Amino acid sequence: MKRTIVVGYDGSEHAAQAVVFAAAEAEKRDAPLRLVHAFTPPMGGAGLGYGAVLPVDALETMRDGIATNMEDDVSRIRAKHPNLTIESTVILGNSAAVLLEQAEEAQLLVVGSRGLGGFRGMLLGSTGIQVASHASCPVVVVRALPADAPRRVVVGVDGSDLSQAALAWGFDYASRHGMTLNAVHAWTIPSFDLLAAPAGPAPVDVDTITEEEQRSAAESLAGFRDRYPDVAVEETVVKESATKALLEAAKNASLIVVGTHGRGEVMAAVLGSVSQALLRKAEVPVVVVGT
Repeated sequence: MKRTIVVGYDGSEHAAQAVVFAAAEAEKRDAPLRLVHAFTPPMGGAGLGYGAVLPVDALETMRDGIATNMEDDVSRIRAKHPNLTIESTVILGNSAAVLLEQAEEAQLLVVGSRGLGGFRGMLLGSTGIQVASHASCPVVVVRALPADAPRRVVVGVDGSDLSQAALAWGFDYASRHGMTLNAVHAWTIPSFDLLAAPAGPAPVDVDTITEEEQRSAAESLAGFRDRYPDVAVEETVVKESATKALLEAAKNASLIVVGTHGRGEVMAAVLGSVSQALLRKAEVPVVVVGT
């Protein structure tokens, strides 16, 4: 059985864009699609700040109302994708925790960048960081879908194991969709410690570093070129910050693919700085690939 594609959904505009992406990808992969709506019940406030949980029957009424609205949306998706297997579920709980649990056996988790209720402010708060950091499958965060459907996938490459995982995902996606893959390898001259080196940094041979970075990028791509001969590959090696280089390349792309962390970033319970910046600034879907 094909593993499911899970999409977080709450009726918001960005969630609707996420569903469009998820449904198209599920159809392309011949995989079932599951819409998940996580909700937290409102709390009755009191003067001292204490809250009263709604009674069970009220929660069931809320759940039934949400489920009914979702069925209408599911019907519209089925009309556009008649061969797609679709299911929907409404779960009481924290949005990040619910999505992570639902995605445990999934092949892909798709979410909108902002939403209503539990998904509000997703990219700027803890929910988005938790989902993209800890999901057991790749996570796609959708702010908007490119209007002109460019045929290019941008992948951040730095030689790390996670960037290799991002390349694997990107090549597979490009092959499925008949797209070009643009591997972007950005590098900068390391900063120096003024106290340790008061006279300034040692001279840097920029040409030599450029050649080394180009060689590293080519080595990262070698095996994938053989495995996916149908994918046209573009290589971009540039002396620039990774965030700026990827955002620039994404102006003519369908999506960006990156690892949760890059080379040199501390492995922690949060996303790397580049991944976080892309989630906040990219105008195309961003795919975050972990282990």
